Amino acid sequence: MDTYMIRQPIMNEKHKLDAYEIIYQQDSSSLYNPQDSKIATAILSFLSHLDKSNFLEGKVAFLTIPPNLLMQNVPHLFDEKKLVIQIEENVLISAEGCQILRRYKNQGFKLALLDFEFNKRYLDILPFVDFMKIDFSNPDDKNIETKINIAHQYNMKTIAYNVDTLAALEKVTQLNFDFFQGNSVAEMVRSKVHKAEHLQSNFFRLIAAISHEHPDFDQIASIISLDVTLTFSLLRVVNSAYFALPNQVKDVKQALTVLGVGQLRHWIYLLSFSSEEGLSEELIKISFLRATFCQELSRSIQNFPLSLSEVYLLGMFSTLDILLKVPMEDAVAELSIDNRVKEALIHKTGVCSDLLDICLAYEQGKWNKVGKLANTLSIPIPVIAQKYFESVEYVNETWKDISQPFQGN
Repeated sequence: MDTYMIRQPIMNEKHKLDAYEIIYQQDSSSLYNPQDSKIATAILSFLSHLDKSNFLEGKVAFLTIPPNLLMQNVPHLFDEKKLVIQIEENVLISAEGCQILRRYKNQGFKLALLDFEFNKRYLDILPFVDFMKIDFSNPDDKNIETKINIAHQYNMKTIAYNVDTLAALEKVTQLNFDFFQGNSVAEMVRSKVHKAEHLQSNFFRLIAAISHEHPDFDQIASIISLDVTLTFSLLRVVNSAYFALPNQVKDVKQALTVLGVGQLRHWIYLLSFSSEEGLSEELIKISFLRATFCQELSRSIQNFPLSLSEVYLLGMFSTLDILLKVPMEDAVAELSIDNRVKEALIHKTGVCSDLLDICLAYEQGKWNKVGKLANTLSIPIPVIAQKYFESVEYVNETWKDISQPFQGN
């Protein structure tokens, strides 16, 4: 049996990462069949590994747990302060289900109600719920404000989910939700305004310089030296715990030498965007994750035509239009990257498009599409799930290391 799983960011009202929802599914099987011991075993195994990994970066996990696993005390695999149990209608059908939830609440776990219906079984549980999650797939739904009022009457925090468009995000802001989430943070922060001046900036010159097959260190050092924030960020990275150098690096050229060509694109891309005011850290990490995930999956595709470094840029540059606030065609026009990468990014066609598509489909939890693309690319589903998990852990560990100064002698 194949297990799909992703983590979806839950952002607070300041657009900062606050928690993750863990979303998983088993092919065509039902997660709610109490007789299916194989499903229960698979989920139990996954959750056991999840809490021991760096998959959640120490953040709180929102998790929908099937009734049969609630009865098996699965939530106790987690620290009660790190788990929010999501409640769906199937849990509230019986009096026994409500009693189980009250027990978990008394044990210190928090509860999140996935939407709300006007009937008795929902009303009975409201005093015990900490979060109400409200569906925003239709931002014009007239019941949304009523549900918000009910949540406030019971002192619940409100979470908007399925916030997948700019219009939905704007309404979430207007209604003062405490948190929001959607299929892709990248899609949620897309700007209406195309700021073409970014393409003429020092910022874009750096991106263009690192896209060459053989980057010119002198040129890159010159560009970075013109920007105090880039200079500071670069030196901070090379002097971080990740590199653990015996002596501090104080020169831009020396820092670039430490990075080397192999990691140059990787680090400078992150540095350049992280220095931009107002950009979401989570969006930058999504770029990093897509690059790593694409690269790892490409290893499993026989005779894939791109090099690993080119595949890395395919994933990394998939958010370039959003970060630069220009159409993708303009964003990549002047970059020295393979035309097949450009075709995939701009037109969603060509030999590289399926690889990028399967990464995005998995990220967004579009399981049927993942299955079809997995067949097309001849990648086993367990390999995709494992590579995603490993990529998330790698990105988390790397991010943590570059944000911590190295305490050397």
